[in-house]
Amino acid sequence: MKIRYAVPAIAAATVLVLAGCTNTEGEGASAAPDQDITVDDAAAALLPDDIRDAGVLRIGSDLTVPPNEYKDSNGDPAGWGVQLAEAVAAKLGLEPEWEVLGFDSILPRIEEGAVNVGDASFTDTVERQKTVDFVNYYVAGSQWAAAIGNDIDPDDACGLTVAVAQGTIQHTDELPARSDECVAAGNDPIEILVLDDQPDLVDAVVQGRADAFSADSPMSGDAALKRGEEIHLVGGLFATAPYGFATQKDSDVTAAVQAALQSLIDDGTYLEILTAAGVEAGAVEKAAINAGTE
Repeated sequence: MKIRYAVPAIAAATVLVLAGCTNTEGEGASAAPDQDITVDDAAAALLPDDIRDAGVLRIGSDLTVPPNEYKDSNGDPAGWGVQLAEAVAAKLGLEPEWEVLGFDSILPRIEEGAVNVGDASFTDTVERQKTVDFVNYYVAGSQWAAAIGNDIDPDDACGLTVAVAQGTIQHTDELPARSDECVAAGNDPIEILVLDDQPDLVDAVVQGRADAFSADSPMSGDAALKRGEEIHLVGGLFATAPYGFATQKDSDVTAAVQAALQSLIDDGTYLEILTAAGVEAGAVEKAAINAGTE
């Protein structure tokens, strides 16, 4: 199957959602390679009959985390994570169909079978593995950023305001733990400013509503690159963990997506996509399932 990483016809409801809210923060990222992708018959054979017969892979994403998954100037899905998910679909002989959802709605939609794959830079955690499986495709860490001239130490942030995106690992795990440590040491807690998506975090820091933000390393690095006159990275990379495509627990879809991703790794397409986006440092050599251990 030949794919040029352009989103095909999308369900009408999804188009309406995309048209209503365009996020172009990721504009200007390296273009994806123009790649011929051959269907992997062995991987496609693992698909459930209903999905294979329909010829469509339904992918849920919030499209709010440039450069991974975001909306381009036309409101269409874009980013290296989008390109990789579409390449997986091509390997399976399927057309990708995007459903734009709130971050917290994606995993429940997968559980109920309304969406086949979740692609939203999900950190694979033991807690999330209780309800879905993850096919691991990348290793990222957390990275803080602050306004230029503000050299904040993430390990000495008691009493500061730190912005995080709703539902992310920084929101649910990292910042609450850091704040609890502050209180236990007799210091002021960290004020956690919870916002909707990555561009909001950058704006909060630039506008002075937050002293810093914490996000996954690809997003923080991309923001610092594109808005380098306003923000910079502070502290080092920490808490590395795998990203995963979310799939229904113990399903044939999990096995099919794993096989398709491994096929992309083996034929070089996977690394081409990551290299074009400048994020190849987090590449994996094997498509594992549920590699997260935290």
